[in-house]
Amino acid sequence: MRVVLKQEVRGLGRPGDVKEVADGYAQNFLLPKGLAIEASAGELKRVAQERASAQAKQDRGHADAETLATKLSGVTLIFKLKAGDQGKTFGSVTTKEIADALKKEHRIDVDPRKIHAEPLRALGIHQVEVRLLTDVRAQVTVAIEPA
Repeated sequence: MRVVLKQEVRGLGRPGDVKEVADGYAQNFLLPKGLAIEASAGELKRVAQERASAQAKQDRGHADAETLATKLSGVTLIFKLKAGDQGKTFGSVTTKEIADALKKEHRIDVDPRKIHAEPLRALGIHQVEVRLLTDVRAQVTVAIEPA
């Protein structure tokens, strides 16, 4: 019997997968527990439409992330910190401060967890990587100057 999974079933598949299973397994376990429904022509068409809309949504999100990456690549943030003689700062610039500066100065909202950098503790210019998606990354320039 062909079924469409509504929930993830260990060892069988994920939601939306169409699987061929034994009649007894479908009638006694999957269907009564609401884990799957019988694969009719209408149901298969609905699953195909859901997959197409999910793919379109993912493509739009990827395009938006690439646009944001090009915006971020041209951004330079300037922080003023007190510093000692050897260029070491009293304090540091964290990912949260970088995200707040992007939002305040450039109106770009980035989750601080997507900014991958150690706290910056030295004067100078630093390149900070922002990972928007697994394959979309941008470099933001952070300049730390003495106050």
